[in-house]
Amino acid sequence: MVASGGDDAHPGTEAQPFATLERARDAVRALKAAGGLPAGGVTVEVRGGVYPLKHSFELSESDSGSEGAPVVYRARPGETVRLVGGCVVSGWRRVTDDAVLSRLEESARTNVWQADLRALGVADLGQMKSDSDWTTSSPGLEVFFNDSPMTLARWPNDGTVKIGELQVKDDHAIHGIKGSRSGVFAYEGDRPSRWAKERDVMLHGYWFWDWADQRYRVESIDTERRLITLPAQPSHAFGFRKGQWYYAFNLLCELDAPGEWYLDRESGTLYFWPPEGEPARGVTHVSVLPGLVKIEKASFVTVRGFTLEGCRGTAVTVTGGEACQVLGCTIRNVGGHAVSASGRRHRVAGCDISQTAQGGIMLTGGDRKTLTPGGLVAENNHIHHYSRWKPVYRAGIRLDGVGNRAAHNLIHDAPHMAIGFSGNEHVIEFNEICRVVTRSNDAGALYCGRDWAARGHEIRHNYLHDISGYEGKGCVGVYLDDQFSSARIFGNVFWRVTRAAFIGGGDDSVIENNIFVDCTPAVHIDARGLGWQSEFHTTLAKQLEGLPFREEPWRSRYPQLLTVLDDPDRSAPKGNVVARNIQWKGKWDGVEKKAYPYVVFEHNMLDLDPLFVDEQAADFRLKENSPAFKIGFQPIPFEKIGLYQDPCRASWPVKR
Repeated sequence: MVASGGDDAHPGTEAQPFATLERARDAVRALKAAGGLPAGGVTVEVRGGVYPLKHSFELSESDSGSEGAPVVYRARPGETVRLVGGCVVSGWRRVTDDAVLSRLEESARTNVWQADLRALGVADLGQMKSDSDWTTSSPGLEVFFNDSPMTLARWPNDGTVKIGELQVKDDHAIHGIKGSRSGVFAYEGDRPSRWAKERDVMLHGYWFWDWADQRYRVESIDTERRLITLPAQPSHAFGFRKGQWYYAFNLLCELDAPGEWYLDRESGTLYFWPPEGEPARGVTHVSVLPGLVKIEKASFVTVRGFTLEGCRGTAVTVTGGEACQVLGCTIRNVGGHAVSASGRRHRVAGCDISQTAQGGIMLTGGDRKTLTPGGLVAENNHIHHYSRWKPVYRAGIRLDGVGNRAAHNLIHDAPHMAIGFSGNEHVIEFNEICRVVTRSNDAGALYCGRDWAARGHEIRHNYLHDISGYEGKGCVGVYLDDQFSSARIFGNVFWRVTRAAFIGGGDDSVIENNIFVDCTPAVHIDARGLGWQSEFHTTLAKQLEGLPFREEPWRSRYPQLLTVLDDPDRSAPKGNVVARNIQWKGKWDGVEKKAYPYVVFEHNMLDLDPLFVDEQAADFRLKENSPAFKIGFQPIPFEKIGLYQDPCRASWPVKR
């Protein structure tokens, strides 16, 4: 037993509990050394309370259980146990320094408070750096008030502004779209003139594409000519384009609204406008630890029922080992992902995950050369409002490797993808996904791309709805991008999704037995490999040559690959089948003319009332007399889609 009022000199009993998880871990080690774990394993129970961690809780191979005797660390049922990787901020006082007050807007001067973080023992204040490339970024130290993330002072407070005229005219263009390699551009209005005294003005923007963001430190601002200059050799490979969007942040002078904060890293002073008016009306945390729980090479260990929060990186990291579980945890307010697990047969289930700076759950396992499955599972998790710092290519769930599964999850309200995957033979089933890809275009709720060999995926019985992209410009439901091959998209329901099922020039995919309602279009198939992306087949071929596709089990599992490299027509979208689908309202066809000869269309029911049980209530079950059954349509098991009640659920009923 562990309790917040315990003592590590105690024996760890109900009456005399330990104070720390580390002491309980050492007691389990001693138990193993003295004769092994008892049949049924051992459980370390933690009483309710707040546990500020001084270090990440670490478990190694020596802390393993076994299949019949697992080691379980769990919160006492019915009690809230918070493992916190941050520091409570105290010692607040109103700002009185005239030099600071002069930089604030008048309306903010009586509302901004300050605290000395170094006096509280926070020595590492983190660094605000430009991205090393467009896929990397991390927030460092963050501020939370009453369990909600606060906003690093920015302008505008909501939304973005547009890039003006680019000042360096060069020959830069991508797919015929003109831009500039140089980030020198005009702005409208006079707002940047207020930033003259700011040391580290940062801009976060989608500089060329709607699906690629990056953060930059401003090099200079010419207020007379109204020009912003970013670094002379920007790391963003795509360049810059007029009309794309950005905002400025890390500006003390823009601390002008409740919930905003700014950290002076030279003095260690945190400036904050509390949402409740005064800091004393709530609890302010700053993140400190890089992570909360680290499990390395351990097997048969379970972490269950905790609230994990307030670290700068990923909350729970599992590396190697077998059959570890993260069950029924609430993971929130962290600077990385919620859980990252690699190894065999690990499981993340029943968790509530929100307000992560990066994504939700990352699972990596299986041997691609031998097609040995990893057996990792993300199931029955509620994942929402994630990727608040890095808004692209950070998925609610990420599957990599071979033979992993995402099932019965509810994923919603995110700027980019819900589920991303690569490798082979993953199963994505019974998930509900909505209101994702809200700040991107040309991006998918389910996404994979650029691999001829990434085959055998099952995407079945999922419900995707209300997915339309940034500013309603459109995005994709299931996105098989850039000649990705192959996947089976079977028995899903798409409602109000743009480009619901998308094959981007790839081979051997199946779109079968799906329901498309008010999708525009329902199906997209193009022949990009025969056009603008024809040069990319060399890269795809090189990827394929790096795998033993001519050997077993590859040659039996994927015989289509045996002839790919010798096929002069290998960049055509061959072997795709679209069959027995229902399309109602919206638009059916988004197929490129050049792709048509390579695709088999059969027994699809288009623009014929399918007789749903209650369309107005979004009950898309079919009545017994539905004409869809005449084309061989198989009923979809709606009752299995989404979250389900289970003793391991972190909450029930789930608030949506």
